[in-house]
Amino acid sequence: MDVAGMSDVGCQRENNEDRFLYWEPATAEQFERKGRLAVVADGMGGHEGGQEASRIAVEAIQETYAASPNRDPQSSLTEGFREAHRRIHEEAERDAQLHGMGTTATAIALVGHNLYYAHLGDSRLYRLRGQEISRLTHDHSYVSRLVENGVITAEEAEAHPQRNILTAALGVGPEVLPDLPAQALTLEKGDALLLCTDGLWGVVADDEIREAVNQNSAADACRNLVALARKRGGPDNITVQIVRVL
Repeated sequence: MDVAGMSDVGCQRENNEDRFLYWEPATAEQFERKGRLAVVADGMGGHEGGQEASRIAVEAIQETYAASPNRDPQSSLTEGFREAHRRIHEEAERDAQLHGMGTTATAIALVGHNLYYAHLGDSRLYRLRGQEISRLTHDHSYVSRLVENGVITAEEAEAHPQRNILTAALGVGPEVLPDLPAQALTLEKGDALLLCTDGLWGVVADDEIREAVNQNSAADACRNLVALARKRGGPDNITVQIVRVL
């Protein structure tokens, strides 16, 4: 695997409310069962609340996934999202200044060539295969709902003034129901997975993402994509993580 990740505050924010994590077990036995875990999260609720929510989310997902006795990676990811939701709620109740905080979260578990994932919010997971780029996640956002109902076009959604309003996030509401694949996806040699927050996909087109990933190592692609987002004004925090099957 060729793996890299990068997070940048962008050009217009004072604090970075994004968070990302990559984890592998320490033992061969655990690695065979758990594989690789990658998570990105984009916090909300004021700079302190957003930073805290995204930190709690990635830590809770990793800790729960690693400790879960469940042999099904998909179920372990779901447990991690539920635990993250619980911890964010608990911390917001403990500290009134954090009331209303929440975070997006997109997490993948790669066990062998089998891909499992869980997703909530508008961070994204893409699969790149040859010259094709496919978005595997669905944005939980107000404008995404407008597009689905035919009120606006996908092109109009890109510049919609309410495009950052989420309809689901960790820490928001009484329950958490992350999106999951119907079954594990099988990756092929040369496939790449890209996780990112809206600070990237909001200003960099899918074709530009594909070109950067296909023409560079994972580390160089991360640097180039972050630089391109900053060149476009970097209106939000920018986080990207790439995992390529060699």
